[in-house]
Amino acid sequence: MEKESKVFVAGAGTLVGSAILRKLKAEGFLGVLNQESGPADLCDPIQVDALFSRTAPEYVFLAAGKSGGIIANTNYPAEFIRDNLQINVNVIHSAYVHKVIKLLYVASSCCYPRICQQPMREEYLLTGPFEPTNEAYSIAKIAGIKLCQSYRQQYGVNFISVIPPNLFGLGDDFHSKDSHVVAALIRKIHEAKELSNESVEIWGTGNPRREFVYVDDLADACIFLMRKYDSGEPINAGGGSDLSIRELAERVKKVVGFSGELVFNSNQPDGMPIKLLDSSRLLGMGWKPKTSFSSALSATYDWYLKKV
Repeated sequence: MEKESKVFVAGAGTLVGSAILRKLKAEGFLGVLNQESGPADLCDPIQVDALFSRTAPEYVFLAAGKSGGIIANTNYPAEFIRDNLQINVNVIHSAYVHKVIKLLYVASSCCYPRICQQPMREEYLLTGPFEPTNEAYSIAKIAGIKLCQSYRQQYGVNFISVIPPNLFGLGDDFHSKDSHVVAALIRKIHEAKELSNESVEIWGTGNPRREFVYVDDLADACIFLMRKYDSGEPINAGGGSDLSIRELAERVKKVVGFSGELVFNSNQPDGMPIKLLDSSRLLGMGWKPKTSFSSALSATYDWYLKKV
């Protein structure tokens, strides 16, 4: 992928897609396609095919799709599986038809079984049942990996898949019911501070452990892999460390400057007990995250304050 290559980021308005765009522009890529030329709906195969025909991208980052936290996954399972399946099929098939040189698909750590040996290695995919609270989303994301592998097998295309851990950062969704855990905690604890509340309720026991990567670091990993990785086997893209939701909430509390109490409601679901990726393959290739968790969390909160 050269600086003049024609690059299309499917899902440029998503958390991951917008970070990939920022990184491409920061590195001086000149052929990034104008997102205004993209279709209004990636779920529409006719519009997706027309886009590829009109713009003829050489490289595609597939970061589009519907995602969210436990509440969103519980409330909209049909949308999560339908929209993500449609987008994956449309973009991957059009990339094949229009002879894209290489496609990178952004999957999810939700693809791993609920009860999975830790840290999670790529070969553990499909070795057990999914986490029930995000099963519909997980099925759609694993289907995207399998689509890439199937098109490689049948058509010889260079389509690859990357599996990131929990992500956060600039461009995150801070909706009170649809957001991921970092964004949800930032909003909830900030609002508690603004209202001078003595406490704030947090769903679950606080015991589950999660690995978090700043989305700009994930974008850097995606561009690194687009340049250097050509295997059909999905590859994890984490930093190798995790923390509990309770620890995360305490870190957010400190960044926000909230002096009240954190109250964990154990009557609400926890989700997967632990999710830590084994990213030794990627780390062994010479890539590693560049942003500390503390500075990434502060940058995310600063971005949120500019939006509220």
